[in-house]
Amino acid sequence: MISGLRGTISHVETGRVQLQVGPVLCEVLTPAVDEPALRARLGQEAAFHTLLYLEGDAARGNLEPRLVGFLRAEDRAFFDLFVTVKGIGPRRALRALAAPVARIASAIEARDSRFLVGLPEIGKRTAEQVIAELAGKLKDFAVAAETGEERPELSNDEQEAVAALVALGERRSDAELLLERARRAVPAGRPAADLVREMLRIRNA
Repeated sequence: MISGLRGTISHVETGRVQLQVGPVLCEVLTPAVDEPALRARLGQEAAFHTLLYLEGDAARGNLEPRLVGFLRAEDRAFFDLFVTVKGIGPRRALRALAAPVARIASAIEARDSRFLVGLPEIGKRTAEQVIAELAGKLKDFAVAAETGEERPELSNDEQEAVAALVALGERRSDAELLLERARRAVPAGRPAADLVREMLRIRNA
């Protein structure tokens, strides 16, 4: 069992990084929420908390090992629980983790299906399934959301973009989730109007 890796981030793309660990180049699958932080650390050393799983067709003996990595140990622990939900496999779970784990856990504990439906890969039925199977089990993960921890500081333009969506009728929590997703498409430093356009595109997709 490979429970951790430390190396230099040599390449980042959506959903994965290449990590140079000594003479070995490893591919590590990563959650959507970590992509901005990983791109900012390109060429730098990073430590990942990892899980190994097998992907493929077991009946045909065609299985390949996949390494999943997280920047925080608590995110790995949450992922371990998240993939126990019926219908949510590792790849789907990684794409769905587009907001901080504490915020997702808080939504599950609050039975906030509207927030969950705003995550990639999570439709109404899946949101209900997640709540049915995990509500009541995630209080430790949700503490950070309740105390305001792990919430990244917003720039002036980001604050303006969130305020614009709230003015259009979105709840602040939903607007912040849209911002998390828009950050991956809009380069840092772009004006609030660009963020708002991308947030509206995501909302209406």
